[in-house]
Parts: sequence; structure tokens; C-alpha cells
Amino acid sequence: MQGSKLYVGNLSYTVTNQQLEELFGKHGTVKSVNIIEGKGFGFVEMSSPEEAEKAKEALNETDFNDRPLKIDEAKPQKPRRDFNDSRRRY
Repeated sequence: MQGSKLYVGNLSYTVTNQQLEELFGKHGTVKSVNIIEGKGFGFVEMSSPEEAEKAKEALNETDFNDRPLKIDEAKPQKPRRDFNDSRRRY
């Protein structure tokens, strides 16, 4: 694993940042947790790529709040298109 940030999908909308921090904290040091409200996914950053890999292996496909977690390495956000681009033709 390259980075230490994980994508965590298939979350119940009632899950809190604190609950995810406690869950992932059992597998290493959690640097940050960010649940995207109303979307059913979030991101957990561990203190090292090794800890991220360990947490992914331990928690992927396990039930959390009656839903199987989908965990993968977070990919960098793609740049958004600028819809005011003057070079664009219609």
C-alpha cells in the first residue's frame, strides 16, 4: 500500500467519526477520520501505510452496524472540470 489513507464504504448513515476512530484504532494509530455526510462513505487516515494495510486486511468485508465494510486505499481526488473554460466549444 502506497499511502496511509483508506476509503471506507458501505457505511450506515448513523455511523459517527468517533465510532470509526474506535474501530480502526484497534489496528493502529488513527490520524484523522472524515465521514462524508449523507453519502455512506468516508476516509480514515492511519499513521503509516503499514498500519493502513493492517486495518484494511482486518476490517474489509467485516460487518459494522449490520453492513459489510468496503475498504480500499483512498485514491487522490481528480481535479474538477472548470465549466467556465473559454476554450470549450458548444
